[in-house]
Amino acid sequence: MKLQKVQLKCKNLHEFLQDLSHGILDRLYNHPATCLAVFRELPGLAKNYVMRMLFLEQPLPRAAVALWVKKEYTKEQEQSSDILLGLRLWHTQLLPGGLQGIVLNPVFKENLRVALLGGGKAWSDDTSQLGPDKHARDVPSLDKYAEERWEVILHFMVGSPSAAVSQDLAQLLIQAGLMKRSECLSSYTRGMDLVEILSFLFQLSFSTLGKDYSVEGMSDSLLNFLQHLREFGLVYQRKRKSRRYYPTRLAINLSSGVSGPTVDTHSQGFIVVETNYRIYAYTDSELQIALIALFSEMLYRFPNLVVARVTRESVQQAIANGITADQIIHFLRTRADSVMLRQTPVLPPTITDQIRLWELERDRLRFSEGVLYNQFLSQVDFELLRNHARELGVLVFENPAKRLMVVTPAGHSDVKRFWKRQKHSS
Repeated sequence: MKLQKVQLKCKNLHEFLQDLSHGILDRLYNHPATCLAVFRELPGLAKNYVMRMLFLEQPLPRAAVALWVKKEYTKEQEQSSDILLGLRLWHTQLLPGGLQGIVLNPVFKENLRVALLGGGKAWSDDTSQLGPDKHARDVPSLDKYAEERWEVILHFMVGSPSAAVSQDLAQLLIQAGLMKRSECLSSYTRGMDLVEILSFLFQLSFSTLGKDYSVEGMSDSLLNFLQHLREFGLVYQRKRKSRRYYPTRLAINLSSGVSGPTVDTHSQGFIVVETNYRIYAYTDSELQIALIALFSEMLYRFPNLVVARVTRESVQQAIANGITADQIIHFLRTRADSVMLRQTPVLPPTITDQIRLWELERDRLRFSEGVLYNQFLSQVDFELLRNHARELGVLVFENPAKRLMVVTPAGHSDVKRFWKRQKHSS
């Protein structure tokens, strides 16, 4: 499978949720597990705001809320406010007298109370009616299973011929943009409800490692989604039709982004990079060798050693596949042999500089969207509007000789309003 250039942005939980529509967010907050997961990941100050407003029924003036924080922490206060508003945990409301008020999202407030104080429906069905599991898995075996599943996926993604995954999982990786550019993955195209599967993921994050859970009461789409989690190593299910499953450490740490203990077979470092662009990798790991081959040209291979060379063509091919120069350098630095670690810097500057230069060769032109302003009647008008756009930080390009300028699409409305006010006042 040929890789094409992709642009992936890693997001934390809050950034992902803020990109969801308001309707989906409001539906998500109908589930106590979601509310608790979102609350758990809030910054400390934002958590304080939520707890102080959790049992208040009346909106508070925004100015009064600002007084809860000392002036030297204004920046942290603004960041927390932006997060709470972006996640729709705060709703703005106009108070008598024209003051702006803030109230906690009533649906979120109700379900967070349930999560913190108890009550409500059980998040999963009891497995006692199924009896003891003859094939129960302990924590070490679950960790091993999750690690093996991830190894298979990583081998497949780097093109190892020995790796095999199901056609459905391969299609999922493609649609997610991990293997080639495609339409953004949509749960709806797979007949799934986004709110249902996100709520299930949040419930998994509060599961107990090593405990089995029942599939009774799950919808068909959720059972189908469970199979995807099974292939990714997020849950263990002995057979597809088994009536119980075990969440692994990967699933429990998913929403919090916490990394569980993993076995690093190359924690000592195994790569030596020379100034002649040669790489010596003392490893027999097929995965590590395949990763090195993504950005270098393989020369020799021995039972426990591979020799490769970084070339302009190999680096630019890697960049075309979506790998950045910084990622290549980070890979080499974090896996450097102990001999190289004693050097300062760890990697030869000639190598790191050249890799970055090869990347820059592909980025000689940079494209930016914008709105063009021209046909100014005077130089004064042009400079007035240009200076205003510059103060707003939305100016992309200017040509004073031809009296034309370009602003960002986001700043277009503000610049347009300013220009209309100036025309009316003149």
